[in-house]
Amino acid sequence: MSRVSNCRASAALQILVATLCFTASVKASDTIPAPPQAKPIAIKGATIHPVSGPDIPSGTIVFENGKITAIGANATIPSGADVIEGTGKHIYPGLINANTVLGLVEIGAVRATVDVEESGAINPNVRSITSVNPDSELIPVARSAGVLTALSVPEGGIISGQSALLRLDGWTPEEMTVVSPAAMHLRWPNLTIDRRPRARKSVKDQQKEIEKAQKQIRDAFLIARSYWQARKNPTPDFKSDLRWDALMPVFDGKLPLFVHASSLVQIQAALAWAKEMQLKIVLVGGDDAWRVAPQLKESDTAVVLGPATSLPAHRDDDYDSAWNSAAKLQAAGVRFCIASNGRGAETNERNVGYEAGLAAGYGLPKEEALKAVTLYPAQILGIADRLGSLAVGKAATLIVTNGDPLDFPTQVEAAFIDGRKIDLSNRQTRLRDKYREKYRRK
Repeated sequence: MSRVSNCRASAALQILVATLCFTASVKASDTIPAPPQAKPIAIKGATIHPVSGPDIPSGTIVFENGKITAIGANATIPSGADVIEGTGKHIYPGLINANTVLGLVEIGAVRATVDVEESGAINPNVRSITSVNPDSELIPVARSAGVLTALSVPEGGIISGQSALLRLDGWTPEEMTVVSPAAMHLRWPNLTIDRRPRARKSVKDQQKEIEKAQKQIRDAFLIARSYWQARKNPTPDFKSDLRWDALMPVFDGKLPLFVHASSLVQIQAALAWAKEMQLKIVLVGGDDAWRVAPQLKESDTAVVLGPATSLPAHRDDDYDSAWNSAAKLQAAGVRFCIASNGRGAETNERNVGYEAGLAAGYGLPKEEALKAVTLYPAQILGIADRLGSLAVGKAATLIVTNGDPLDFPTQVEAAFIDGRKIDLSNRQTRLRDKYREKYRRK
């Protein structure tokens, strides 16, 4: 078979696999987005964990029209409310995962189900919300572990584009949107040179690639800044450009710039560049962020940490260097949260709470670990007035559990997004129930 025929066969196979997966998904899934909250709901007798304040034993929380209207030990329950008995249960704000590809990647090995990047290096005008698949089977799985809000992040190139903060329930991407765009994403090039004899490229060629990538970043932002200044007082011959228009909110301070950088040299280069450009950034990944904690504290640079269940970044690092990096940042006073790894971890987005639990086992105070997946990501994303904690006036986006949501044995027994009770079933629970029934019949 010729190379062209091989390519055609491969493409046809991918389409066939994607079609079969999609068909199976549609047949298996019966999860329907929840209707709007119709009447007041009160959960009484549970231990309430507001996160932004002390726990409330045997408390009551009331929400109406998607907002929390009362919370406390003696909160008044309005007449006509649906009352849920919560004795022995715990109420937490829904978990927030601040670095995912939810809705953009379904099956990483099937190209037809991956829509996470565009061709080219400079794509600030790309918006992830336009590609979000609200019928993804991964979304109900994440919800069942208490993750009710997620940042869906584009990937690829140097300037990847604009992410969207999603509530994990809804018929359409627009209905799921909390904030879009939520952030602009810049991926700092890898600055490490492979000096092994069997390296694919020479040291000289690698150095040229590094210099080219860094120059692309500088040139893009210099052009964008000039465009930003020219746009304030446009001349008759001023021509609009969608790419540079997309960067204007970054220069106006209205859209945060998330810089994905993990190694020490990447982080140092990104911080130096941000200072030179007079831009405030949020660091994403940050494997070596703890090594420059004083610098991060001084510049008030927040960090969206990758998962704690990672290998040491360097051969001579301690075995638990990834597990205790959150504790080191917290001790240094650096603002941070804990999130997933984005692409490649699409099936693990649900585990963000357990990542925080591992960090708690390696030095991070327990209350800080909970904040690292609730209040802190909300603060970094600029939506702490709506999400991340339980308080009057905030969205009724919360979970009811039988224990600590950062602990593996804990089960999420109920979830509400904007006051709407969410179906917690998913493809995995349906398969579980199916085979339980199979063995029950034997």
